[in-house]
Parts: sequence; C-alpha cells; structure tokens
Amino acid sequence: MTSQFRQYLDFLYGREGAAASMRQLSVLLKSWPRQTLGRFRRTVKPLAEHDILLITYADQLREPGEAPLRTLARFCKSHLQGLISGVHILPFYPASSDDGFAVKDYFAVDPAFGSWNDVARLGQSFDLMFDAVVNHLSAQGEWFRRFQRDDPQFRDFFITVKGQPDLSQVVRPRTLPLLTEFPTARGRRRLWTTFSADQVDLDYRNPRVLLAVLEVLLFYAARGARFIRLDAIAFLWKEIGTTCLHLPQTHAIVQLMRAVLDKAAPHVRLITETNVPHAENVSYFGNGANEAQLVYNFALPPLVLHSFATGNAVKLTRWAQSLTLPSDRVAFFNFLASHDGIGLNPAQGILAKAEIEALARRALAHGGFLSFKELPDHTQVPYELNINYLDALSNPRRGEPAELAARKFLTAHAILLSLQGVPGIYFHSLLGSRGDRAGAETSGLKRRINREKLARAQLESELAEAGSLRACVFGGLNKLLRIRRQHRAFHPQAAQRVLAGDRRLFAVYRASLDGRQRLLCLHNVTSQTVSASRLVQAAECAPFWTELISGDRYQPANVRLKGYQTLWLRAEDK
Repeated sequence: MTSQFRQYLDFLYGREGAAASMRQLSVLLKSWPRQTLGRFRRTVKPLAEHDILLITYADQLREPGEAPLRTLARFCKSHLQGLISGVHILPFYPASSDDGFAVKDYFAVDPAFGSWNDVARLGQSFDLMFDAVVNHLSAQGEWFRRFQRDDPQFRDFFITVKGQPDLSQVVRPRTLPLLTEFPTARGRRRLWTTFSADQVDLDYRNPRVLLAVLEVLLFYAARGARFIRLDAIAFLWKEIGTTCLHLPQTHAIVQLMRAVLDKAAPHVRLITETNVPHAENVSYFGNGANEAQLVYNFALPPLVLHSFATGNAVKLTRWAQSLTLPSDRVAFFNFLASHDGIGLNPAQGILAKAEIEALARRALAHGGFLSFKELPDHTQVPYELNINYLDALSNPRRGEPAELAARKFLTAHAILLSLQGVPGIYFHSLLGSRGDRAGAETSGLKRRINREKLARAQLESELAEAGSLRACVFGGLNKLLRIRRQHRAFHPQAAQRVLAGDRRLFAVYRASLDGRQRLLCLHNVTSQTVSASRLVQAAECAPFWTELISGDRYQPANVRLKGYQTLWLRAEDK
C-alpha cells in the first residue's frame, strides 16, 4: 500500500516532492487510533438490495425551537425506517453561499443546523453520506483569510493567475468570470473561481493542499460517513492550456483518496459527482478497483424525462442496454432528482440536439428555468433544467389530477428503482413536492426552485390528507421501496438485461446472484394501454408471473399495462 501511495505522489509532484509528502502522509495515517481502524475493518458492509439513500438538506424540515438536524432525524425515524438505509445530508458545514457549497470550515457543523452529536444521532438509525466540497472553499473561510494574510502555511493554497494566459480552452458549467481579483498582503491578486467569486479553487499543485484534504476525508470517516460524495471533482486539477477537466492528475488524486480510505477506513465508499457526458462520467470507476466505488448516473434523469415527454422509451432502452461496469466492486448511483437541476450535458451523444432543445422548452413551459454554460468560443448553451422533477413530468399550470400526476411520477421512479445500482431519492421527490418558483425568483437563484424548506407539522398534515398529491406519491413510493428492499433480484450486482420490443415500454429483467429469483419490470411511458405479452415471453418461458405491487397472477399472454402503469413481475415455475 505504501508503494501505491508513493506511485501517485511521484506522478503528481515528482520524486523530491513525493518523498516529503509521503513522510507527512505516513504521520497522518499513524495519527488515527489503532482501535478505531480495527472497528472500521470489522464493520465493512457490502452493498445490497436494501441500500437506498435519501438526499436532503440538513434544514429541509423545520420545527420551532428545535435544531433542524434533530427534526430531520425524528422525521426519518418516524416515517422512513424500513424504506431507506441511508441519508445523504447535503453540506451542513458553515458556509457563505450556494446553499452550503461555499464551505467556510470543513470540520464544523453549522450551529444553525445543530451539532456533530445531532449528526451522530441520525447515524444511529441510518448510514450517512457526507459531501467533500474539495474543489473550492469559501472566500470568507479561515483558510482563505490566512492565504490573504500571507500565512506561510496557506501561502499557495489557492490558484493565482499572473499575466494574461490563454484560458479559452477551460471548460466550466458557469457563465460568470473565471478569475476574481482579491486583496492580499502581497497586493491584489487574480484567483481561479470556477463556480462563483465566493468559491475560490484550491491549488492541488501544492502537496500541502492534498494532505489537508486527505485529513478532511479521514475526519468524515471518523464522524460516521459510510459514503463520501466528491463534489465537482472533475475540475480538481488546473493546467493552463488544457480544458482543466478530467485531467490525469485529477484521476490520480481520486485514486490516492481511494487508497488512503482503503487503508484507514475501508468501510467508506467514494462517490463521484461529475455532471458530464456519460462516457466521461464513467471514467471515474477507473479500472473497477482503484477509483470511485460509485458514480452518479447523470444520464438517467434527462433520458427518463425524454421518454415520458415523447412517449418513446427507445433512447432510454438503447442507452441502458449499453451500461457496463468494470468490476463487481463498483455500482451506479441512480437518481432522477437532487438539489440541483436536470443536467443536459450527460445526454449529449445520446439524445439529438433537437431532443435536448425540446426538453429545455418543456422546462420553461412547465414553470422552470434554464441554466447556461459558456463554451470556449464564448457562446452560451443550456446546461441544466432548473425544475422540480414532478413538474417536469406533469405541467403544474394545467391542473392535472393528482392521481394521474402521481402515476407518471411513480412509474418514472419505478424505472430508477428497477435498474442495477444503488438508488438515491431526493426529499422533495419522496414527499411529492411541487416546485418553489417564488423562492427561486425572490432569491435570484434558479436552483432554489427545488430546494424549498418545509414546516414539519404542515408536511405531516398534508401527508395525512387522503387523495392529496403528497399522499399519493409518498404512499406509492413507500410500496415500491419496500418491495425493492425485499427482493434479492434488485441487488446492485444482480444480473440485468434490458429488453427492446415496444417503444412505449421500458423493460428490464433482473435475476438474483444465485439465479433463483427472476423479475421482469415493465414501465409504460405513455397514456395508452399496451400489451406486453411478447416482452414477457422474450424474458423467459415461465408459465406464470406474480405481480409484486398488486399481488395479481398473470399468464404471459394476459400481461397488459394501462397508461403510465408499472408492473413488477416475478417468474413462477409452477
């Protein structure tokens, strides 16, 4: 393992720089208590069919007089026990902007949310995912202030750009200026700010930066993280004259992170967040053993939306048929919605330009917004649909009946839950929320349309209202999640075969690792009634099939799906 560390450090910093960095890394690893490392090694858990993560803000729910993290823990324990296995708490550290992604202090919990004890309390009932926002730090944080004061320990922690270098090749998901000028003890300096003037990029060419970030990851492991999400990781290493995206040094750093955690906290899994075209996204699996254990499946959200918008699942089917994994040690993190919007970049090369433009027009017509990115030639193109996923499927301006809107939404999520990998469900999706356009307009932040904070008492009252949209969505997802957790054919590594036949249906056949349990998951992306008898017969020659949601029993010739219906069928040998 030591030689592996040295190999990565040699590549990043050369032989001399690597030698010093290796000594410091050894000190860092030895500082972790032996008994702690031993406990971690005894609690390594393989991924399984019951692994389902909730994605939520720390203050997603509010209760007067109570720390939001405690409110969240109480709600999850009361309503979500037996539905989800873990909680991804979006950045809960002190921050200055971007709803938590301009972190001021990696090692603290924002007092407005609660304390580390509150995080630990949630971790007693659920696995935890923490964000490692390590591409950049807040311009108002202590590390950056010490940089401005020319503190020798932080002197080269951030990227200073001198002169007028050619930065035209740099790829980034924003239209704001790339460089921002700041006052420092050495005079005014222009610094690299990929995402905003308040988010200053760390300079990994300085090995002390890498060592400091490795300490952050180990700290999160010690605080109970089972998963660590590497936010915006693709932009990590900057090299003027390149795109500064997916550079070999970035992959080497992720591999070093993986190796360090494998050594010190092997129960922790890295998950990379790279909102880029699919082929680039999956590169973060590495060789299947040396990089991220999970990768966000970013192409899934726009492809599912396209299927429902057009009533045609062919593009989704072809893409899903092409999915492969480099080993049985990695998995996709499948999701439809998150705190961000629906990325369009991942659909590049899968959907035609006109089809992507149609999704953009749909988002605007349904009350959403568009975010743009700037290309090297300074033209701007749509980058993300800022819209609640329920609204993207069903136009809230048309007053569609709650039952119909819920049926579309549930079938979209049934597709998500049927696929090989680990599912992630966004809080507002699980609870059937509509978009908060007023919140986005008031704040001037388009992404706030899907980030509304809710009063716990009001939410629970709406969930108890029979026939309401919230009740229909939550009740339906409750049933789907419980079924998924109970069937070994939904194991993240269980065999998967995506079947083509009728363009109106998305069909996936799953078989448990021992082959004893076989499921055919059928999803109608149209309002039409569709016969699925040919797909059922193509899956396998079982004489009967039991539908898991309703309990009904089918013969192959009798399988029909109503509009926007899901059928999860289990093969019966007799």
